[in-house]
Amino acid sequence: MIALSKLIPLTFLSIGIFLILQVILPIASFQIWWWGQKINNESLVSPNVSTVGNVLGVSVQSKDNFPIFVSNLKRETKASYKEFSLSIPKLKIDQVNIEVDSNDLSENLAHLPGSALPGEKGNMFISGHSIMSRFLSFKQGVFVNLTDLKKGDEIIVEAEGVKFKYEVTTLSVVDPKDISVVSPPEPLGRYISLMTCVPPGLNFKRLIVLGKIM
Repeated sequence: MIALSKLIPLTFLSIGIFLILQVILPIASFQIWWWGQKINNESLVSPNVSTVGNVLGVSVQSKDNFPIFVSNLKRETKASYKEFSLSIPKLKIDQVNIEVDSNDLSENLAHLPGSALPGEKGNMFISGHSIMSRFLSFKQGVFVNLTDLKKGDEIIVEAEGVKFKYEVTTLSVVDPKDISVVSPPEPLGRYISLMTCVPPGLNFKRLIVLGKIM
């Protein structure tokens, strides 16, 4: 039997190694994913977005140290509902409720105020946290597995019983100050953008998943 005097240090050592791996592995995993995408000639740079009018909004630090967009965008239509839901079958995200025109990431996902509503012309912009470990994906880390998405994957948004399906077209890694991603790629299209921090749990860059209505 292992003496208690040896067991206690081994226990603390094991816990320390586990905690270190929780920091190192997500960063290493993201870097491998990023390099793999580049090797496969996938789009992982800031997209060439055609700005429609002025892109209003600014990247700021929120109280929980997650840079988000505070928006002055104006929408022609007014929502007749307060919430809609988001589902991503590939990531096993099922009907996560999102408040319309909210930048509050403390509870869940946030819908950029003034950005498009479900099914509407424009770009519906949704932000969410990522966390260090995808094995500890709590409510606040809904977008932790966003890098698993690929072109052609399905994103489903439901509002007042009506479902709108979007198909992933590009994944892009951009600078936190790049607010061009708020605009739709072209003025008449109907798009959705999902944004989270990368590497997971850190806020050095932003991952933008862009989808177009099917």
